[in-house]
Parts: sequence; C-alpha cells; structure tokens
Amino acid sequence: MTPLLVFGIPLDFILFGATLLGVAIFHRHTLLIALVGLATVTGYKLLFAGFKTGPGIGGLLLHIEHEWVTLANLFLLLMGFALLSAHFEKSRIPDEMPAFLPDDWKGPVVLLGMVFVLSSFLDNIAAALIGGMVARHVFRGRVHIGYLAAIVAASNAGGSGSVVGDTTTTMMWIAGVSPLHVVEAYIAAGIALLLFAVPASIQQQRFSPIVKDAPSGLTIEWVRVGIVAAILIAALTANVVANTRFPALLDQVPVLGLAVWAVLLLTAPLRRPDWSVLPSTSWARFFCSR
Repeated sequence: MTPLLVFGIPLDFILFGATLLGVAIFHRHTLLIALVGLATVTGYKLLFAGFKTGPGIGGLLLHIEHEWVTLANLFLLLMGFALLSAHFEKSRIPDEMPAFLPDDWKGPVVLLGMVFVLSSFLDNIAAALIGGMVARHVFRGRVHIGYLAAIVAASNAGGSGSVVGDTTTTMMWIAGVSPLHVVEAYIAAGIALLLFAVPASIQQQRFSPIVKDAPSGLTIEWVRVGIVAAILIAALTANVVANTRFPALLDQVPVLGLAVWAVLLLTAPLRRPDWSVLPSTSWARFFCSR
C-alpha cells in the first residue's frame, strides 16, 4: 500500500491535524470529534496506507499488539492525573496560590515557570494538568486559550533537559547518553519559555487579571496534599527504577500508569477520588494524544 500525499504531506498527518483543530474549535464536543478522527485515520490506514506492521486487519491487530502497553500506560496516566488534579484542587492549595504569585502580568509568567520546573521531574501531562488547575483558580475560571497553549508548551519544554521526567530523555540516558548532554536542551527551552511566556501572560492578564485575594477562613486539606505527593513520588520512583533496573519490563507492563493507580486506590479510603472527572474529557484527551 502506498500512502496518499497532499502537497508532499502524508494524508494521515493532515487528518490527525484536522482532528486536533476540531477539538480546539468545538471543545464542547471533544469526545465525539476525537472518536470520529480516530475512526477516519484508522479507516484510511486500513484502505490505503497500511500500518508499519502490515496492511489491512492483520496489520492493525499486530500494531495494537505492539502498542498496547504504550496505549494502556497513556490511558492510565491521563485518567490517573485527572484524579490527581481533582485531589489537588480540593486540597485548597490552588485557592492559596494567588497570595504567592506576583501581581499583574508577572504572576502568569511565574506560573508558567512553575509548570516548566514541575515538568523537569514529572510527566509533562501531570505538570500541564496541575498548571491548568492552578490557572483556573487564580484567574477565576477565565483562562485564555493562548495561555492554555502556553501551559502545554511550558510542560513540554520543562522535560527536554531532564532524564527523569520525560520518557524520551530517560531512554537516551539508559542508552548511555550523559545527563549533562541532555541538560544542554534547557538553553533552547529556556529561551523559548521567555519568548512565549511574556506575551501569553500579558494576553491572559488583559483577558482576566490574576486575583490576589485568597478566600477568608481558608483551611488546607493536608490529607489530599499527602495523596498528591504520594502519587507523584510513586510515578517518579516507578519511572526511575523501571528504566534503570528493569527496562525490558516497560515493553511488557504499563508500569507508570499502574503505579499511579495503585496509590489512588490504596488512598481511596482516606479521601474518595472525584470519579466524575473521568468520563468524556479524559477519553477525548486519550484519543487526541495519540
């Protein structure tokens, strides 16, 4: 089978891009658009392009067999980190955040910097979700789409120079690349952060200014804070241990996702996770992230 090209671009790339664009524009129907996009790309690959494992249904089944661990890991992480973000929100720490962020447009800049740092030792999905949760609080629910894009960009840039938080750089470290070589990526990532953080923050401040006053009588729920910390530590530990001692296991078992869910389920008797955050949004994120 020969892939179809449009102006030299593979058609499946265009279809995937159209799906992402549809999710961005029609964000109230993310799950439907994601499912339609998945079905369209799969149908195209079945009829025209084939898969790298072979053409037709046989190629699709072999592809799923080869990718199931990655898909399961991604799904478990997306769902788990959605629950983590809900725990973080209910801990009331996001309500306290305005008091620690600078006033005016510098506050959003600092928040993007925090996402950047978090992503240096956490999965970029977790860093972006936490950043989005804090942003929703400090801007009272009115977050500009440009600033949301900046949060995602900061979460991706933050992991570029670390061998801990990003799967790709971790694999490079296992393959023998020195962590000091990877750190050099922070030069470009840091410059990129400055270039997009300032205009995005000014835009956000004009759209919905940062709110500096925390609610009166605020009480931090430290049990939920502990649960969030335990989930993050479990994910970090599983990432480092599996990659350094049992790298072959990563191709057979969704280690990171299972570690996150183990803590979620073990701590459920202490504080019940907000299961209502899972249905449509998390499914749509899963389909579009692939």
